[in-house]
Amino acid sequence: MAEVNNEKLNIRLHVYDEEIQVAIKRSDEELYRKAAKLITDRYNAYAQAYNGRKGEHTIALMTLIDIALMYEREHGKNDTAPYDGILEKLTSEIEEALKDK
Repeated sequence: MAEVNNEKLNIRLHVYDEEIQVAIKRSDEELYRKAAKLITDRYNAYAQAYNGRKGEHTIALMTLIDIALMYEREHGKNDTAPYDGILEKLTSEIEEALKDK
């Protein structure tokens, strides 16, 4: 089994117009870099669309809502609760059928 390297790594992330230094698990570096790029890309899209009409704070909040909405949509797709009941019912039916034999 491959050994996962979870040593801490100090990296600098470029997020919109700032450099942010963070200490992360080495195995999470790619995810952090992708997250920083997503934030930057979404912020830039809103900044371009609302240039001069909205302040930086509002644009940042719009960016957060956009990303949170993406997260919630994905999270909803991964909800296994509807399937848990079906699996429990099927399992009990299989167990009953096996007991009868």
